[in-house]
Amino acid sequence: MYIGLIKPFFDFLFALLGTVLLFPIFIVVVAVLFILNSGKPFFFQERPGKNERMFTIVKFRTMNNKVDSQGNLLPDAERLTAFGKFIRKTSLDEIPQLWNILTGNMSFVGPRPLLPQYLPLYNDLQRKRHDVKPGITGWAQINGRNAISWDKKFEYDIFYVQNCSFVLDVKILLKTLQKVLIRADINSQGMATTERFKGN
Repeated sequence: MYIGLIKPFFDFLFALLGTVLLFPIFIVVVAVLFILNSGKPFFFQERPGKNERMFTIVKFRTMNNKVDSQGNLLPDAERLTAFGKFIRKTSLDEIPQLWNILTGNMSFVGPRPLLPQYLPLYNDLQRKRHDVKPGITGWAQINGRNAISWDKKFEYDIFYVQNCSFVLDVKILLKTLQKVLIRADINSQGMATTERFKGN
């Protein structure tokens, strides 16, 4: 009952409230990114959600599209802008995902939605992370985020799927707030983002 009814109700209610309260900040960030990113403040990407159903995730664009002499995108760390680094550290880049919650594709709490090319690489246990809606934050995020191994991330994701409850969600949200305030576990060692998953 919690996962099917209560959790979606609270997700929608607080996403709507968050959208209203954060709207002034949203407008300011959009305006700055519109200038810095040549009129493209948002980042859109297809991600698998619950039951591996694809949806379009939306975030603020924190990296530019600079390429090397061969036309290949530069490494993430080199494309991450100064303002992009700031909004990542403050987690402001997640604000547009309130839209993904309002449309029912995401939850505040759940396994993070990963890249679709990872789908064929999961084993049967890891695939269970798609038994619930993906979240803005999750059990893996408060236990290391980008600073832990893929095996550990999946272990935490499956733990959440198997133990999802109101109490666990509240614990995760409070711990997430704490980590945002101290800006912990934003990036992997020496990288702007975590290393790509290459399979088991």
